[in-house]
Amino acid sequence: MSGVGTRRAGRELAGEVAIVTGGSRGIGLAVAHALARGGAHVVIAARNGEGAAAAAAELEGEGHSGYACDVADPAACRAVAAAAQRAQKPASILVNNAGITRDGILVRLRDDDWSQVLDTNLKGAFNMIRAVARGMMKRRGGSIVNVSSVIGLIGNAGQVNYAASKAGIHGLTKAVAKELASRNVRCNAVAPGFVKTDMTAELGDSQVAELKGRIPLARLGEPDDVAGLVRFLAGPEARYITGQIIAVDGGMAM
Repeated sequence: MSGVGTRRAGRELAGEVAIVTGGSRGIGLAVAHALARGGAHVVIAARNGEGAAAAAAELEGEGHSGYACDVADPAACRAVAAAAQRAQKPASILVNNAGITRDGILVRLRDDDWSQVLDTNLKGAFNMIRAVARGMMKRRGGSIVNVSSVIGLIGNAGQVNYAASKAGIHGLTKAVAKELASRNVRCNAVAPGFVKTDMTAELGDSQVAELKGRIPLARLGEPDDVAGLVRFLAGPEARYITGQIIAVDGGMAM
């Protein structure tokens, strides 16, 4: 990672290449902006390639890029990693943010709703980690940050598939951290609570009020609340942190 002089200038990620999945909107977009402000070259991967490219064009600095990628497809993940390497150099930062929901009560949940959520949220993170891990190991350095959810910590009725996928992210994070630590590759996860995104925008006023009543800080989070922590974990100041699951939830899961 970059040196002390760069950190003092607020560009602690200068020279790093960061892949952010699901980076064209919401938390992922906030993360992409935060990493770009830190000096990283950012590669945004999203299902909508045009949206990914448009989002990359809005980031601070030059040379950022966006690609279409269904993270459930291992070949697509390898292609994004290869594209980043051709454009700049192998990724030294990976943020696994891509995720979907297919909510429904247990007894009515369709097989496809289970499979699609696990394939995107959990298998997708595995696919991307595997696509970049060899390069990080060879260079003996890297930071992987998995975006989980408070639901993976406490569960939620009507979201058995989503809760299982995010709890799986926690196990994946710890196993990867132990496996790659000897090569100086760190792996951590952040578990956001209820954050103001397109997903929560669909909630009614009564639902939002009920949620706030369950949050000690009595408000929903902002995407930047998560992005700041991701930037920290990706950077040199977090060099002795690995295998951790850090909640960003206003105290909801404590």
